[in-house]
Amino acid sequence: MATGRNHRPATSRSRGIPEATVARLPLYLRALTALSERSVPTVSSEELASAAGVNSAKLRKDFSYLGSYGTRGVGYDVEYLVYQISRELGLTQDWPVVIVGIGNLGAALANYGGFASRGFRVAALIDADPTLSGKPVAGIPVQHTDELEKIISDNGVSIGVIATPAGAAQQVCDRLVGAGVTSILNFAPTVLSVPEGVDVRKVDLSIELQILAFHEQRKAGEEPAGEPETDTAPPAAPPAVAVQKRTGSGPDGDVPAVMPA
Repeated sequence: MATGRNHRPATSRSRGIPEATVARLPLYLRALTALSERSVPTVSSEELASAAGVNSAKLRKDFSYLGSYGTRGVGYDVEYLVYQISRELGLTQDWPVVIVGIGNLGAALANYGGFASRGFRVAALIDADPTLSGKPVAGIPVQHTDELEKIISDNGVSIGVIATPAGAAQQVCDRLVGAGVTSILNFAPTVLSVPEGVDVRKVDLSIELQILAFHEQRKAGEEPAGEPETDTAPPAAPPAVAVQKRTGSGPDGDVPAVMPA
């Protein structure tokens, strides 16, 4: 099976697919995979859009970029769409991945069973703690960061996952990029600076919780319908949350990514 570094199909960028559409393709694929597992042969745009959490007009527009059009009165062929989207996302090949930082989060990622079923193979686990070297996590022995460049070269890795503390993340990022990694999934609570041509997706669980807290506070502050207005002054506005701007010239992901369900 081809690896990510040795074989690259035409990318969505070269094919002119908008990034917003690319971000929705995994949602469609997840919904379609569930239908396929239930042996559902076809699905309408309305049913698939509902399962993916988008409106049907947007779904049809997204699929038009793939050159896929449903049959009126029949809908979309589920298996063909699974193949089509998987191919567009590059999931019809093997993508070796390294995880750097094998603390609680890194170990949890290593044990996540969804990687293999979605075309990703954890090629190596790397940590700076010498006491972890050689210890197996999810059946894979942890290797020391001194071997990082050799590991990436030997395994043809182009995707790296950073699960280190914030203070170490940029240095790890620089080493990954220097060794040839061109895509990074960053779980460290910091913004990474990367050169042009390197893609970064950031997963910050604390930001997601803060957004939920914002909505919970707004819901708690809403007056029940029908109650008379009072002269009571509204509560003070919540303190503003500073948003750190992207640094460096690379496309650091300022839209949080999510792990697949």
